[in-house]
Amino acid sequence: MGGAAGRYGLFCSFMPETVEQVYMEIQFKPITVADRAQITAFTLSSELQNCDLAFANMCSWQFLYGSEYAVHEGFLLIRFWIENKKRIAYMRPFGEGDFRRAVGWLEADSLRHGHPLCLLGVTPRTKRLLQELFADDFAFIPERDYFDYIYLREELATLRGKKLQPKRNHVNRFKKQYAYEYLPLTPALVADCLAFEKKWYRQNHTEEDADELSAERRSMTFALEHFEALGLTGGMLRVGGCPVAFTYGSPINATTFGVHVEKADTAYEGSYAVINQEFAARIPETFTYVNREEDLGIPGLRQAKLSYNPVLLLEKCAAIKKR
Repeated sequence: MGGAAGRYGLFCSFMPETVEQVYMEIQFKPITVADRAQITAFTLSSELQNCDLAFANMCSWQFLYGSEYAVHEGFLLIRFWIENKKRIAYMRPFGEGDFRRAVGWLEADSLRHGHPLCLLGVTPRTKRLLQELFADDFAFIPERDYFDYIYLREELATLRGKKLQPKRNHVNRFKKQYAYEYLPLTPALVADCLAFEKKWYRQNHTEEDADELSAERRSMTFALEHFEALGLTGGMLRVGGCPVAFTYGSPINATTFGVHVEKADTAYEGSYAVINQEFAARIPETFTYVNREEDLGIPGLRQAKLSYNPVLLLEKCAAIKKR
């Protein structure tokens, strides 16, 4: 998520004694499963819908980004490392109070680490706020590969309408061809999910994406092994007693549910469409929206996500402090 940050050599100034004072006041610590309640107290009440805010994502990818958090004067602050842990970056502050001052805390911490402040996952709402409070002090760099695909839950569950007719066709063919069962994911099914993912990896990885898929496997393994503690829900498709697809996700905020992982065996035509619909139909109706995350610039994945007719392509950018 930090591709843009390291490409722009922008600088700013901050008084050294202020940097030292703020650094001494704010104590960041690694994000762990035990921190769920404290972190989600801020994120679930937020109006922001980006997938980066799902606690399950923060926690299961902590190994890669070294993600840390602090709660300081009513604000949740999150920092992490990008570019092979050579550069520090931050999410926007969350909380009630002086937002401008909270951004200053992050700037002080970033400068102490030798970098101008870089905020990632900045949505249009946050961009407008930064422009209002800081005028032209930030440079904004759009990162299209990390835009989030957000859908109406009801549309994914029902597949109504002309635009989703091809998806209905895939689902109907699968249902006619296979006698399948859908099972809610439980800890008892974790071993089956992990075994299925190993098979999926052997069939789908290439030399180019081996590192990315290995990192995804590590994140997914952690999530599945801490399924209940992370507040995840999910589902599995089985044909003849054998898994052919599984998925899981968690709430991002009060109206938006995030789908974090979806794996299916394409030898069973329509398996992706069926697991998508079956899971969406079981997401509580209190969630209006489903965030199916980014496409990472992968052409096939981008085409697949666009084909589901997102109600919103959520723009995200890097915001780098210039002065």
